[in-house]
Amino acid sequence: MSVVTNTTTIGAIEAPSRRNTELALLAFAVAIPVFAYLNVGLALDGEVPSGMLGYGLGLALLATVAHLVVRKWAPYADPLLLPLATLLNGMGLVLIWRLDQSPRLISLAKRSYGAFSPSAPNQMMYSAIGIAMFVGVLLLLKDHRVLQRYTYISMVVALVLLLLPLVPGLGTDVFGAKIWIRIGGFSIQPGEFAKLVLAVFFSGYLMVKRDALALASRRFMGLYLPRGRDLGPILTIWAVSLLILVFENDLGTSLLFFGMFVIMLYVATERTSWIVMGLLMAVAGAVVVGSTASHVQSRVAAWLDPFECLKTAPEGSNMAYACDQMTQVLMSFGSGGILGTGLGQGNSDLIQFAANSDFIFATVGEELGLTGVMVFLLLYGLIIERGIRTSLAARDPFGKLLAMGLSGAFALQIFVVAGGVMGLIPLTGMTMPFLAYGGSSVIANWALIGILIRISDTARRPAPSPAPNPDAEMTQVVRP
Repeated sequence: MSVVTNTTTIGAIEAPSRRNTELALLAFAVAIPVFAYLNVGLALDGEVPSGMLGYGLGLALLATVAHLVVRKWAPYADPLLLPLATLLNGMGLVLIWRLDQSPRLISLAKRSYGAFSPSAPNQMMYSAIGIAMFVGVLLLLKDHRVLQRYTYISMVVALVLLLLPLVPGLGTDVFGAKIWIRIGGFSIQPGEFAKLVLAVFFSGYLMVKRDALALASRRFMGLYLPRGRDLGPILTIWAVSLLILVFENDLGTSLLFFGMFVIMLYVATERTSWIVMGLLMAVAGAVVVGSTASHVQSRVAAWLDPFECLKTAPEGSNMAYACDQMTQVLMSFGSGGILGTGLGQGNSDLIQFAANSDFIFATVGEELGLTGVMVFLLLYGLIIERGIRTSLAARDPFGKLLAMGLSGAFALQIFVVAGGVMGLIPLTGMTMPFLAYGGSSVIANWALIGILIRISDTARRPAPSPAPNPDAEMTQVVRP
């Protein structure tokens, strides 16, 4: 009789990092904007644009740096988030450069400001700063759960950011909205960064209070209503969002602020009643402010019937300006049709001042048509879907809420911007993430992508191998 001893070893299951998939997708994410840049140049002048090589190399360098950082410090992160953000950022640069070539906008800038300064080089610089912010998030934020320690500090920081535009001498009024601050020669929109900090606060707060907020005291029309003493948080957030709307005339930030909290509250408690109450409170606040604030009234008038509004509005007023913009936007979408007029061959520059920022989606609708609009919305939808998937895969409640809050804020911003430009809701004054001109927006959204990638890496990372167990040795008797 012989004795054979077999030793069983237990190790971690190897999970694919998918970094090579990400690299291949990044190649397409760089090539498509470069091809679009070439297309615009040929449409405008019939020649290859002189800056195409520099643009392509710059975008490729930024994408490569971001990929190498992810490969080194977040190897198990979602492989789609970085390529999707790079593609949107690259196409935004192309559209901004296309509007820089418009003789109408060049002439308008010279008449209004005495000189014309192209926006595309600035946007490339902002994109580089955004990638630097993305890299900084991944290098400094080793574990997203560290942010939970700063729950109430985040609340204070967010309130300071939201109130900065009201500080005399610091805040600036742009077309009736007080959402900017000016430091030196730069303008910053603090609300873009406030949404990230608010997501951290909401996640930490709701993780602790979710059991109390999930309790119901009574049932009304099939809905379980929360206890009266638990209504304080949502009433406070509702009041703050109304104050932002009243004092800053910022419809977009107030919607984003309140909507993000309601979404995260629903995810934390799984109570449909919070969604219903949030919608009712949002409608009530919009009606009250819409009937008292002149800035909001002009936006509503431009939304209901821009062509009639343009006839009746006093010449030179904010209402006339808003109505004129909306008529040009609707005509841009209408002339685009299904396939569009072609890159570089539209007339969305008639929107004038905000053509490359608030209304850049109108250029997409005119020059790429309904097909292009659906493609861009699909790209945004994929980012939102990957963010929600990251939330579902997260192993800790704080990470789940933070990923869902960031994804919800991103989705709300897409909805209010695209919905406002296409006439679904009144205009909000927010910018399309990655696509529109603006340093605050592109930098803040790259930071958002960085946080989602960090949470995704933690969620997808395989568990460490357990220590060898001597009891796992098995002795098997084999008879000859």
